[in-house]
Amino acid sequence: MQYPAVILKSGKERSLRRFHLWVFSGAIKKIMGKPVDGDIVEVFDNDNNYLATGHYQKGSITVRIFSFMQRAIDEDFWTEKITNAVDARRNLGFLNNEETTVFRLIHGEGDNLPGLIADYYNGVVVLQAHSAGMFRHLELFAKIFRNISGLKVTGVLSKSSSTIHQKDDSIEGDKLLWGEASLSHVTEYGIRFDVDHITGQKTGFFIDQRENRKLVGQYSKDKLVANVFGYTGGFSAFALQGGAKEVNTVDISAKAVEMSNHIMKNNFGEDVKHKGVTMDAFEFFKQSKGKYGVIVLDPPAFAKHRDAHSNAMKAYARINKMAFEALQPGGILFTFSCSQVITREDFRKAVFTGAAQTGRTVRILHQLTQPADHPVNIYHPETEYLKGLVLMVD
Repeated sequence: MQYPAVILKSGKERSLRRFHLWVFSGAIKKIMGKPVDGDIVEVFDNDNNYLATGHYQKGSITVRIFSFMQRAIDEDFWTEKITNAVDARRNLGFLNNEETTVFRLIHGEGDNLPGLIADYYNGVVVLQAHSAGMFRHLELFAKIFRNISGLKVTGVLSKSSSTIHQKDDSIEGDKLLWGEASLSHVTEYGIRFDVDHITGQKTGFFIDQRENRKLVGQYSKDKLVANVFGYTGGFSAFALQGGAKEVNTVDISAKAVEMSNHIMKNNFGEDVKHKGVTMDAFEFFKQSKGKYGVIVLDPPAFAKHRDAHSNAMKAYARINKMAFEALQPGGILFTFSCSQVITREDFRKAVFTGAAQTGRTVRILHQLTQPADHPVNIYHPETEYLKGLVLMVD
């Protein structure tokens, strides 16, 4: 099959020769053919040498690369790519692990499948397309997942309405592709969570914080703990498992707080030392000076685009300053950024700014990132999006 060709300007092929997975619009000299959003295209240098194959989409990132080999892009190709990603999780011990039944199967560029996320929830596979090209293939991907050996699949759901913008209103972004997939009962290091894929954030749960949640438990014994931007209380459950004196889950969503109360009682009984607080995080901190022994600060992305960078840096500095002020002497702050456009150095600078404004002594105990099922592609540094610090405050 002959795919439309994208010809790069002289010198603009260097990033692809270093296996970066994005072609930006400014690098393109001309396009042969008339591709539309989601079409497969082949990319060539200015001397007509083949470089890579990917999905075309109008915008700053014009081509998302999924192959550096010139070959037919058919069902066998996608089966090979998806099976390779699943086998990586199999080798890491995620498949058939009764203690932890929720993990990521495909992490976009981290698995050389840009535009595609696949999360596993105890049999339910939730697919999320971030490009028109991957969206077109979701029915095929559902079939491939159902047929992978050793992967128990009871349902496949597309949850792409918030990540893919289709001009055709008849195209459903959120859609059951096969089986049953509305609610999952999962465990993470033995703690039970009910996950609502339809109304929940992302694909239903923040899987990327699994190892960091476990670490919170190790610092929580006999402490008063605040889990701020706490959603349904993932960090709270691990703090309680670690022996916290009391845990407060703080979120502006009353529904999320209600779910956090349910999860804590489901795991630890009716008399669990947990209180859900429906409140804006900034307002909560104004009322909490010097109160807590451990604070978890995991806000939503303050910057989703480069033009929001400056305001995001100020917001991270401000919220961290308030968190520092809410800690007792010797307190521990777990603070995170999931903003892809905020680098590790940016985040550390923002936290430094917040600390300096309090005048308190702050020690870095750990520098955190995303877990192994969210791999960072060494050729594509943008895949390292989750940054975290564990800080001791005097």
